[in-house]
Amino acid sequence: MNAKIAKVVELLNREYGEKKWKKRHDPIDQLIQTILSQNTSDKNSHAAFTNLKRRYPTPESLLEAPEDRVAETIRVGGLENIKAKRIKEALQAIKSKTQDLNLFHLEELPAEEALSFLTTLKGVGPKTAACVLLFSFGKPVLPVDTHIYRVSKRLGLIGDVDRVKAHEILQRLVPPEQVYSFHINMIEHGRKICKTKPKCQECVLRGICESASNQSTRKTHTETSSKK
Repeated sequence: MNAKIAKVVELLNREYGEKKWKKRHDPIDQLIQTILSQNTSDKNSHAAFTNLKRRYPTPESLLEAPEDRVAETIRVGGLENIKAKRIKEALQAIKSKTQDLNLFHLEELPAEEALSFLTTLKGVGPKTAACVLLFSFGKPVLPVDTHIYRVSKRLGLIGDVDRVKAHEILQRLVPPEQVYSFHINMIEHGRKICKTKPKCQECVLRGICESASNQSTRKTHTETSSKK
């Protein structure tokens, strides 16, 4: 294991506890929930998902529903027209590829094959696909959300790359058995400590963080210059 990743994993597990995988939703529901979570808060995406399940309790009923009614149902989550279209397109693609409206066949596939299948579905990107595989099947595929991307860049784990490349780099670095805990703990750390305006003095990772080190160096340089 990469030494720096090993230290990050160790410190986060010590701070937040090592997380063990447990299934959240069946894969179709997880797919829908992840689409609904894009560009909105957890509270609003959960409300949108609850509304959707109440009105359309099965994937079949959702697929048959008019797109404008679906959009109306998920309005609380924001971007309802875009998300309704993505959900409908994804369900239609699954139906046409599997002849059955479920994704349980992915459990038997290697992670890379399962990821490839999901990302061929219209409207399903690497992060959404990874969420389905990690949360529904426990496959060691690492979703990279806003928090993980921000924290990883500050730590110096991924460099100045886009999220697709960040996923590839972190997927190689994080050991399969630590992917789930790393994902959950990095998000928690990003929400509590390593926010847009980071709380570096409270951060358990500050000793190995490039951003914190650079800030400390700049502060020392400024203080030295001001004394001249």
